[in-house]
Amino acid sequence: MITEKVRRFLDDNQIKYAVIDHSPAYTAQEIAASTHIRGRELAKSVMVKIDGGIAMVVLPASKRVSIDELQRVTGKNGIRLAQEDEFVDLFPDCERGAMPPFGNLYGVELYVDPDLAKDDMIAFNAGTHTEVVRMHYADFERLAKPKVLIATA
Repeated sequence: MITEKVRRFLDDNQIKYAVIDHSPAYTAQEIAASTHIRGRELAKSVMVKIDGGIAMVVLPASKRVSIDELQRVTGKNGIRLAQEDEFVDLFPDCERGAMPPFGNLYGVELYVDPDLAKDDMIAFNAGTHTEVVRMHYADFERLAKPKVLIATA
């Protein structure tokens, strides 16, 4: 079941969304294959360290984070991928590695790849490894308020 925090957030904001059940999957590519959602529409959340804090980068499943590009667009050096033990406590209601792309719900700065906005819909883990939420990208952007400035490799 998607986290109560995410469900309440979407319902309170009167967002139309669908929950898609799938067999357990732990990588974005596995989830895309299991749910028959295109890799560019399925979003994955990657955690990074920026200036000693944790930030979330949300990008299509088919892409990878470019640390060099992230440093260029943020103007900050020393950015690196975060280790799981550095952020797992920020998402106590989520299964490990299944964080939803709503950094604002968890007090985490959020960056999003502009390629996600090219599709009308976005799909993402919402706290579990067996369910995906699918909703309109415009609603996601309005609710999540991400910084849309990431270029990826």
